[in-house]
Amino acid sequence: MVGACMTIRPLVRYPDRRLAIPARPVTAFDDELRELAADLLDTMRAAPGIGITAPHIGVPLRVVVLELDAKDGARTYVNPEITWASPEMIMHREGSVSMPGVNDEVQRHARVRISYWDLDGTMQTEDSEALRAVCHQHEIDQLDGMFWIQRLSRLKRERLVKKFEKMSRG
Repeated sequence: MVGACMTIRPLVRYPDRRLAIPARPVTAFDDELRELAADLLDTMRAAPGIGITAPHIGVPLRVVVLELDAKDGARTYVNPEITWASPEMIMHREGSVSMPGVNDEVQRHARVRISYWDLDGTMQTEDSEALRAVCHQHEIDQLDGMFWIQRLSRLKRERLVKKFEKMSRG
């Protein structure tokens, strides 16, 4: 797109305490929200990543952007909540734009249903499975102030943090 302006915002890096603070619900569905969603998409693509939340860029609002493949394109979820989760569980390798270079297997529900608002303020529901279900759970955890490594055993978490710290020091 000619003339399109990309805004890549600085990422909040682990162990920044802002990642542990539950995000506030969005109440205004306006141009500022659309700009935030666009900035999230630009920042996520630059990271690179497949999912990002507003808290990842220091904005304490319940906004998620996912882009799992080019065919489906990017989707924005405002105030998402899990309304149903399957009893079946799956393991999936996860990481974060706020903790680049490290990842590990996390157990998640195989399928979920979420409710959310779109950028126009219209309530939506979405059923998802596999990677999209994992991403919904991962990003909603982040909105709730739960960083993904909290889903790991203490031993795995400590090893992963040490690896990240070593990588961050160079």
